[in-house]
Amino acid sequence: MRRLISIFALIFAMPAHSAEIWVTNEKDDTISVIDIATLEVIRTIETGERPRGITFSKDFSRLYICASDSDTVQVMDPETGKILHDLPSGEDPEQFVLHPNDRHLYIANEDDAVTTVVDTETRKVIAQINVGVEPEGMAVSPDGKIAITTSETTNMAHWIDTETQELFANTLVDNRPRHAEFTEDGSDLWVSSEIGGTITIFNVEDQAEMAKIGFEIQGIHRDRVQPVGFEFSGDGKYAFVALGPANHVAVVNTQTNEVEDYILVGRRVWHMAFSPDKSQLFTTNGVSGDVTVIDVANRKAIKTIKVGRFPWGAALRP
Repeated sequence: MRRLISIFALIFAMPAHSAEIWVTNEKDDTISVIDIATLEVIRTIETGERPRGITFSKDFSRLYICASDSDTVQVMDPETGKILHDLPSGEDPEQFVLHPNDRHLYIANEDDAVTTVVDTETRKVIAQINVGVEPEGMAVSPDGKIAITTSETTNMAHWIDTETQELFANTLVDNRPRHAEFTEDGSDLWVSSEIGGTITIFNVEDQAEMAKIGFEIQGIHRDRVQPVGFEFSGDGKYAFVALGPANHVAVVNTQTNEVEDYILVGRRVWHMAFSPDKSQLFTTNGVSGDVTVIDVANRKAIKTIKVGRFPWGAALRP
């Protein structure tokens, strides 16, 4: 009995599994895993060629990776780091989004000008939707009824009915749209335009443009201010926007659409992911090959973590 008590005491004394940020490294064909508790890289995992987009299944038992130059989406067991199988994806998958049904992946195929829809259970393509030239950004509405593809060369956001898998609208944005996100309530769609230097906000109900946000950083030429990835805060009151070669993250008040602050990070910031409680934000900095950790409440960078070459995507594993 005393031995059993000792065993139980040891088990309960063991630290809980720490949350992690998983980062794709384009040039190294790897993923760097960052322990949020220690802010250190604890694993480096090999992937297919040029990994970019990255997302987990709803229960975090599977990891999906856009291995762009391998022309496939890889499915990984995050516990072992082993590739379980590949999914058909079309050529050069760059970004994707997982439907709320936890089954359908919407994949932007940059070289083919299509959005490919893959059933992750049957591992079959269920639709290929013609969109604009060089599609990249992908988003899906919270209710799962609408998917968005942004096309870099056509300068459009393409609106897809996920029931029919057909386009029902195309809306113009500024030059080279890169990323799209719906607000938590699904009422608004935000689209970043890298070369245009703006974010355009649309009313989802009628696809009408509602507002446009610009960025200006003292001492940095406007051509270097290039919004790419962005994330909304936990309460939805702020958007944190990666500004590429400007090496800053903008803090936007979503009620007023005004930029309140700029946070200096690493070189050519691409994408980002929050910690589970949204108190820290992790940015991928492509040229400097590192991740910046931002204290969200204080809007300050608190640490730089070296990862692989050209980190691109980031995803949270609680």
